[in-house]
Amino acid sequence: VQLVESGGGLVQAGGSLRLSCAASGRTFSNYVMGWFRQAPGKEREFVAAINRNGYRKDYVDSVKGRFTISRDNAKNTVYLQMNSLKHEDTAVYYCAARYALGISLEYRYWGQGTLVTVSS
Repeated sequence: VQLVESGGGLVQAGGSLRLSCAASGRTFSNYVMGWFRQAPGKEREFVAAINRNGYRKDYVDSVKGRFTISRDNAKNTVYLQMNSLKHEDTAVYYCAARYALGISLEYRYWGQGTLVTVSS
């Protein structure tokens, strides 16, 4: 699976951004999709995930109520709508895919990342 993120940029605190991740190469609907982020000097952390049909969504506590993950299987795309952005949301955001029909829980496929900078 090839993943390409877009939508990052510079935004003021309190603003919004929508990240997109376009997938190709495999059957998109067979994959759980996730968003992760890595802030400067910190380890990469889980942000959100969505199951194959979009009915189950999981979020890290720090973004609950502000971020929304969604997917469009017809467009092979997963989105991350980010509202009420905070300075601490500044990070490189990565899209990742995990095969939903296997045993492994590992996200095997990763995009190149897109930078989100929130000015305070």
